[in-house]
Amino acid sequence: QVPLVESGGGSVQAGGSLKLSCTASGLTVRHYSMAWFRQAPGEQREGVAAIDTSGTTIVGDSVAGRFTVSAPDTSNTVYLEMNSLKPEDTAMYYCAQGWHPVIAGTPIRSQDFTNWGQGTQVTVSS
Repeated sequence: QVPLVESGGGSVQAGGSLKLSCTASGLTVRHYSMAWFRQAPGEQREGVAAIDTSGTTIVGDSVAGRFTVSAPDTSNTVYLEMNSLKPEDTAMYYCAQGWHPVIAGTPIRSQDFTNWGQGTQVTVSS
């Protein structure tokens, strides 16, 4: 499996923005389904956003209208643009690679993704 390396995390005040990147060296990410998950201490892992080989994207209900996932066609990087950040967005954010197609209206399930990055921390202060 190709290592997935996340970057772009950091500390920001509520209302601010961050753009996370997930790079897979030597891999065209649009050949796979790619997703972003997050996990706060003591909480379950939550699917945040996903994009598949057709370019179909979905975002979780808690971030709809604020977060956007994208991946240029021939790129080895998938992005998560996060706007209007809230303290409850504070978590470790993980990138994941899989094969399951993205279907609108369905949850982003961690079991559909088999390759995971190490994560990047996002902290939002009030």
